[in-house]
Amino acid sequence: MNSLLIPCIGTIYSPFSDLQNMPIQPVGAADVEGTVVIMPAFVDGLKDLDGFSHLYLFYFFHGARQEKMRVVPFMDTEERGVFSTRSPLRPSHLGMSVVELLEVKGAELRILGVDVLNGTPLVDIKPYIPAFDHRENVRTGWMTREREGVVSARSDHRFV
Repeated sequence: MNSLLIPCIGTIYSPFSDLQNMPIQPVGAADVEGTVVIMPAFVDGLKDLDGFSHLYLFYFFHGARQEKMRVVPFMDTEERGVFSTRSPLRPSHLGMSVVELLEVKGAELRILGVDVLNGTPLVDIKPYIPAFDHRENVRTGWMTREREGVVSARSDHRFV
């Protein structure tokens, strides 16, 4: 395994202090507010971010303690290859969420739809741009659950 050093640019704060019973995706945390605090060296990079309604947050699953190449995802009962899932037990422990940006105030971002553990190390931020990111005729592989099933799903012991 090749080890890269990726700097963290800040921290994501949420009301979730326990990995169990958390929303498993941002759509299940639609009304959950959080804060992102950016390190002073990176605050200048927030210029013009307030013009965007949604952001991609890239972060480390810092609560993940193992790596597995096959997992049983929250939305399934069958073992799947980790790269066909959003499991935190991946080799990089890298996660991604699309959140709504409510406010930029100095080094702090107020966000909505946060589905991560409190104190999550932030790796990067990118604006969500529908003209770049929206796709038609998408296949979702084994994932057949409708949005409502994802909204109500909560984490359990599998990835703790």
